[in-house]
Amino acid sequence: MKCVHLQVVSDEVVERVDAARNRALLLNSAAALIAERGVDCVSIDAVAAKAGVGKGTVFRRFGSRSGLMHALLNRFEEELQEGFLFGPAPLGPGAPPSERIVAFGVARLEFIRDHGDILREAESSVGTRYASSYSVYVMHVAMLLRQAQVHGDYRLLADSLLASLDASLVLYQKRDLQIPLIRIVENWRTFVLHLTSE
Repeated sequence: MKCVHLQVVSDEVVERVDAARNRALLLNSAAALIAERGVDCVSIDAVAAKAGVGKGTVFRRFGSRSGLMHALLNRFEEELQEGFLFGPAPLGPGAPPSERIVAFGVARLEFIRDHGDILREAESSVGTRYASSYSVYVMHVAMLLRQAQVHGDYRLLADSLLASLDASLVLYQKRDLQIPLIRIVENWRTFVLHLTSE
């Protein structure tokens, strides 16, 4: 006779599953509201109402509106990081370093096109602007500059390059100066190829 083992699911496991489900629900609700109204018109109250939960649930999961925006941004940034760490060339491994830097900038500019308002809000706090995702980007670009044998301080050069990919700057160029994204992309390509060919 075959023995059947029953696994007892603990309250803690159920709570973790509920927490993960609520987190995903809140992030999806926030993303939908931002797409409908724009990031500046999205409040904690609106996200909670759309998700069908109490306002306290949002605060427990994210701490504040800023925490919610950072969590949403992290979800989007994971896809970009996955692309340049493990994706196909030229963004991912396998292409010459200068081509990878160009591809990284193009991907970042497209990311700003799609999620720029959330990025702008996240970058408005200096304490969070240079947090984990920026550190990953700077290390990635510095590594590629080293591989391209560019002369200079790789960390400072990477900071200088990434400054031109600042969300507030790119949004200003696109919206206020009416510069098309394709022109910003071409400028990035010229900038990188000039730097890496010296």
